Amino acid sequence: MSTGTARDLTDPGLYSQGEPHEVWRHLREHDPVHWQPNSGRGGGYWVVTRYADVERVLHDYSAFTSERGTLLNLLGRGDPAAGKQLAATDPPHHDRARIPLKQALAVKPLASFSDRIQAGIRDLLAPGADGQPFDFAVAMSQLPLVALGPILGLPTEDYPRLIRLAMMSTAEEDPEFQLPGGVEPTLKRGHREIFAYFSDLVRARLRNPGDDLISVLAETEVDGERISTGSVISNCYSMLLGSAGTLPHVPIAAIVELAGSPTYGDWAAHPELLDSGIEEALRWATPASNFMRYALHPVELSGVPVAEGDAVVAYLASANRDAKVFPDPDVFDIRRRPNRHLAFGVGHHYCVGSHLARLALRLLFTELFATFSSIEVVGEIERMHSTFLAGFKRVPVAGVPRRATVEG
Repeated sequence: MSTGTARDLTDPGLYSQGEPHEVWRHLREHDPVHWQPNSGRGGGYWVVTRYADVERVLHDYSAFTSERGTLLNLLGRGDPAAGKQLAATDPPHHDRARIPLKQALAVKPLASFSDRIQAGIRDLLAPGADGQPFDFAVAMSQLPLVALGPILGLPTEDYPRLIRLAMMSTAEEDPEFQLPGGVEPTLKRGHREIFAYFSDLVRARLRNPGDDLISVLAETEVDGERISTGSVISNCYSMLLGSAGTLPHVPIAAIVELAGSPTYGDWAAHPELLDSGIEEALRWATPASNFMRYALHPVELSGVPVAEGDAVVAYLASANRDAKVFPDPDVFDIRRRPNRHLAFGVGHHYCVGSHLARLALRLLFTELFATFSSIEVVGEIERMHSTFLAGFKRVPVAGVPRRATVEG
């Protein structure tokens, strides 16, 4: 085993010191189904790094279940949300629970929010619009609620608190978000306060409905039955964590890669490449770097026997750099087609908020290209300290205002 593969994939430092693509590349080529010991709970898990195997683990719910936990921080202790929250259910219950959210987050209903989302994005970029340095990562940390807040009807003054709670629930290993007591109390408090927040909000909307998504969900029927209040609360919780933990890191990762590069100007100059560039940014970033499943019966992956009950962690970030699927996988190619990335997952658990994410990214990059003719990283970058989120906390940048370029 090389030095690269000897790295402990349960160590958040591996990720905060730089994306572990060299480690994953070695595993894909030499040890694609790799046993990772874990000194903490759970005793260890299988690391799956090739595209085909990752796709199978995420797609085949008859062999791999989501109902014992889908995140590494739940390894060995089960998931209290099993069978209740969308991410922690298997079909057919999962498919039934997904219907109202899928309908509400379809392309057509979201279109009416575009102007409000774009105005919010303009505000996020405003600190640097005159060419002043600003922290792009800090600005983008608010993007999820700029997109989701108007749709859910959330008060803007609540955005910072909700972002903080979401990070406590998804990046609990990072010292910036971790409480003094460590990972466990951080997770518990984050989850508890998010549920309490949405519990109060959903009950308020039941008393006084509005035109927001929460009110729509509260009145939605599936198979002739109104969905429960608990399901509405759980759906709100899932939407917040699904967006707040991942969406910011797509544009951040793209700018870190493209800052100072001619590719930025090339992309900005070709509006017809907006969508293909966004799909490439999603592949490149893959913010939710892995998801866990448990084997329901003995199974083989790439010839490796996996026992019933074993934890299997599918590394989407590795799959999205698999050279068997993506030619020149370490090149950010805004013209890449086809681009069958797994950033949104695959199968029954394909991200229900993908339409909203793509809408927000289209509006964000459109505004970014209209604001800056070029952009540079002007200070030290700080990455997330997390085994789950592949992202950034600090990315100081300075852009050249496009109007200055035109006037010059």
